[in-house]
Amino acid sequence: MNHAYDISHLLAGLMLVVSFMLLYQSRILAVVNAFALQAVLLSLAVAWEAWVQDRHDLYVTSMIALGVKGIVIPVALRRIIIRLGIQRQLDKVVNIGSTMLIGIALTALSLLLVLKVTKAAHTFTREGLALALAIVLLGFLMMITRRNAVSQIVGFMSIENGLILAATGTKGMPLVVEISVAFSVMIALLVFSVFVFGIRERFESVDVGALHPARGEER
Repeated sequence: MNHAYDISHLLAGLMLVVSFMLLYQSRILAVVNAFALQAVLLSLAVAWEAWVQDRHDLYVTSMIALGVKGIVIPVALRRIIIRLGIQRQLDKVVNIGSTMLIGIALTALSLLLVLKVTKAAHTFTREGLALALAIVLLGFLMMITRRNAVSQIVGFMSIENGLILAATGTKGMPLVVEISVAFSVMIALLVFSVFVFGIRERFESVDVGALHPARGEER
């Protein structure tokens, strides 16, 4: 059983590493590729939890994560990027060095906070929750520090990856909730796609900074 926990932590740790990769990337296509890798790792992590916990419904969750987030969404984002002609470097609010340092600080905060608050819980649950919270916070950080709308979409879905990892590791979600979450992500992608195309058509850019001059209070 210790080996089972080690593998679970390894997969969660690799997802956290990919979250840092998302923060480090400077090109949009590289961000999408890194997100696809994170989705594949999520699928493996959920499948492993399905085997360890003997929960066959988690295999369905694993397949949804692989099919929807590992294949369908990255392919859709690549098509959006190519259609809009935005294969270029990302504009950043904070430089990469500072962003990585903030990410390390958020990871340390996650570990300290979760491990302190959940002292009564099982060790595996505590460590899994700490890693999942770190992934969620890094997703928020990506949304805050990247001005490109596509990278913010990826940050949002990375947050959702962390939430799924936390829920499966703590024996949290029934299958119906997992499926509804997957459909919610698909709907969110469609909404974000319309949003991106709208920005592109109106401002000839997908930089959300272009929205500021159009705000009512600045007229």
